[in-house]
Amino acid sequence: MKAVTWHGKRDVRVDTVPDPAIEEPTDVIVRITSSGICGSDLHLYEVFGPFLDEGDILGHEPMGIVQEVGGEVTELSPGDRVVIPFNISCGTCFMCGQGLHSQCETTQVHEHGMGASLFGYTKLYGQVPGGQAEFLRVPFGNTLPIKVPEGPSDDRFVYLSDVLPTAWQAVEYADVPDGGSVCVLGLGPIGDMAARIAQHRGYRVIGVDLVPERLDRARQRGIEVVDLSEHEKDVADVIREMTDGRGPDSVIDAVGLEAHGSPGAKIAQQITGFLPDAIAEPLMQKAGVDRLHAFYLAIDIVRRGGTISVSGVYGGMADPLPFLTIFDKQIQLRMGQANVKRWVPEILPLLQDGDPLGTDDFATHRVPLEQAPQAYEMFQKKEDGAVKVLLQP
Repeated sequence: MKAVTWHGKRDVRVDTVPDPAIEEPTDVIVRITSSGICGSDLHLYEVFGPFLDEGDILGHEPMGIVQEVGGEVTELSPGDRVVIPFNISCGTCFMCGQGLHSQCETTQVHEHGMGASLFGYTKLYGQVPGGQAEFLRVPFGNTLPIKVPEGPSDDRFVYLSDVLPTAWQAVEYADVPDGGSVCVLGLGPIGDMAARIAQHRGYRVIGVDLVPERLDRARQRGIEVVDLSEHEKDVADVIREMTDGRGPDSVIDAVGLEAHGSPGAKIAQQITGFLPDAIAEPLMQKAGVDRLHAFYLAIDIVRRGGTISVSGVYGGMADPLPFLTIFDKQIQLRMGQANVKRWVPEILPLLQDGDPLGTDDFATHRVPLEQAPQAYEMFQKKEDGAVKVLLQP
């Protein structure tokens, strides 16, 4: 089959690799019909090379048609249409029972002290072949795949794999009071969708970004926006002025480690890309290599006693945090990988009752799988208005 594989920094290719096969009686094989490129994939493209091997298959936002089922699979049949969550959860352990599917005890990566395994990601998360491919082996066939109805296009449902539950959890964790306000930092795919969900719930939403196309997308949906390129020095003051001088009730950091600014951390990230893996791996895990501009901004912007919800991915272990300010402002912090299966029962009915969140036209680009290398470069450089790219095998 054809699959998108990692070969080095900013070097992804479409290679011919062996087809996946049933390995456990609860496995299913899915023929992929759509697979998103995620902002987290850009971290592999740019930063996390020390935790990848050449030829690793990327991608964790797939959906498709069940092709084959193992002998103990009773909940799915060939021909069923399914979305595959990005975190690999058994659905039956203690953590899954708590709704913490991203901490699944069955697939935790104990070697690295990490949570549940992920499709198409690094050694830290199990190094499981991903879904930017023609076929995908999916474990836990009775509990992991999300069965979706025929009818609407893939665009309606594919974001159940990651974007929708990640954005949904970001809003849930933001704990916005009824009629309250939330500032969303970063209007990439997750921030854009989080803003839509918060708006759908009736909150006042202020989106912050510096990419004109992203600001325009939010503005067209009636969301207030602040252009960071115009207010970089005083953005916190601007937002406080918009919120009675005290700041919004909640802030969602949808940016993460590739935040604008922080040149020192940018250099640290670049240096690790040139080091041998044996040196770079511990440096990435234990050194301060994150660009924390967005998180510092969230701390500044949120009102006293407010909540910061972090959905953007950070990677370093020793980055300095202003704990005096966090404590003094009595800020509540919530964060973590999205627990996909926890939120699906709440999200799926929305997708079957019209399209209030605008999923049908959420993607800016749909390209054949063979064009993945060009699509990665376009998305990484934010060219041609790229906000969300779907690969279609």
